[in-house]
Amino acid sequence: MNLRPEQLSAQLTKPLAPLYVFHGNEPLLVLEAGDAVRAAARKQGYAEREVLVAGQGFRWDTLQSAAGNLSLFGESKLVDLRIPNGKPGRDGGDALQRYVRHLDEGIVTLISLPELDWAARKAAWFVALAEAGVVVELNAPERERLPDWIAQRLARQQQKATPDALAFIAEHIEGNLLAAHQEILKLGLLHEAGELSLEAVRDAVLNVARYDVDKLRTALLEGDAARCARLLEGLKGEGEAPPLVLWALASEIRTLANLRQGMDEGQPLQGLLKGERVFDERRKQAIQRALPRLASGTLRTAILHAAKIDRMIKGLAGGDVWDEFLQLCLRLTRGAASQPMARH
Repeated sequence: MNLRPEQLSAQLTKPLAPLYVFHGNEPLLVLEAGDAVRAAARKQGYAEREVLVAGQGFRWDTLQSAAGNLSLFGESKLVDLRIPNGKPGRDGGDALQRYVRHLDEGIVTLISLPELDWAARKAAWFVALAEAGVVVELNAPERERLPDWIAQRLARQQQKATPDALAFIAEHIEGNLLAAHQEILKLGLLHEAGELSLEAVRDAVLNVARYDVDKLRTALLEGDAARCARLLEGLKGEGEAPPLVLWALASEIRTLANLRQGMDEGQPLQGLLKGERVFDERRKQAIQRALPRLASGTLRTAILHAAKIDRMIKGLAGGDVWDEFLQLCLRLTRGAASQPMARH
């Protein structure tokens, strides 16, 4: 069954289909659709999830094994299969066809693919997937529709912008939806609900201090406490908004916590990195160097610390926000001095 992207959310309020297949030319939209299925699965009681990444050397028999490998007390499971190049090959194509002939009760399978050409869409394996499950094609909106897409995203955070402000964002991001997504989140952090003027949007989008925020994230991953302190002092001196700094730190900490938990459960790191949308090679390497020194307990405590800072920013708790930022960074860089680090 083929669905339009806007039909997916309604479908996910019903009992989940046994198979979902997402493909398209915009990775952000494919990932978000996958997130929607994962959230619906959790809500409907699919407590277990197994991520499979069909890269080079992938053994296709693990797909069938994953569907049958429920824990002792498990009754339902989400099998999350990613095929990054969209080409399963002969063995993979045969395995996918066998798999969908016998979709097990209590198993929901999510298959994520990139943009598929005409030949792939006509291949027997894709035809079999399309006949057995729910298929959604997720492509980036045409350039003339980008302002409307941005307006819809702003509306999700109770904001709207003037037509010239929407056009400015669309021109600035040059068709990169991930960049647009980040700018929209930043507007939500910097401004309250309501209408955004062109001036407010321009100031936020062109604010080059975000690059220093990115440097702070890198210093955190590298365990460089002194550099974290210098960058925080610079951001404070420039008048950078604390919500933006907190967003940068908290998002990195959540990513690290999810990766650490997955590794502790025995899942392969490369698959976990893809699941957390870590695609930049330099960031991957920095994360891989950081994880060995960061225990799950340390990261859970850091998440609680970030929540405390959030309450301080909102005026619900007292204290010095910038000092707490420094203490949070020191908590996560502690013990890194003895490990080799690479600067970017």
